[in-house]
Amino acid sequence: MPTPTGASVVSIDPDILSGTPVFRGTRVPVAALFDHLTAGDPLEEFLEGFPAVTREMALAAIAEAGEALVGPRGARPDR
Repeated sequence: MPTPTGASVVSIDPDILSGTPVFRGTRVPVAALFDHLTAGDPLEEFLEGFPAVTREMALAAIAEAGEALVGPRGARPDR
């Protein structure tokens, strides 16, 4: 889910953490979010540990990952 301006909340820049995907405007790797969620940590715990990331940014990153895997929300393949 892009930001209201249409930009992704994920940034990949070879000059920031050697190109590791990070939350735009931060040095927080997006993988940290998914590591926390995979470990069963609530989103709030991740947000407390990484205050540079807003709830909206985290939710947008989750939505972007979902769209990359299954397509836009509501889209269904023809059956």
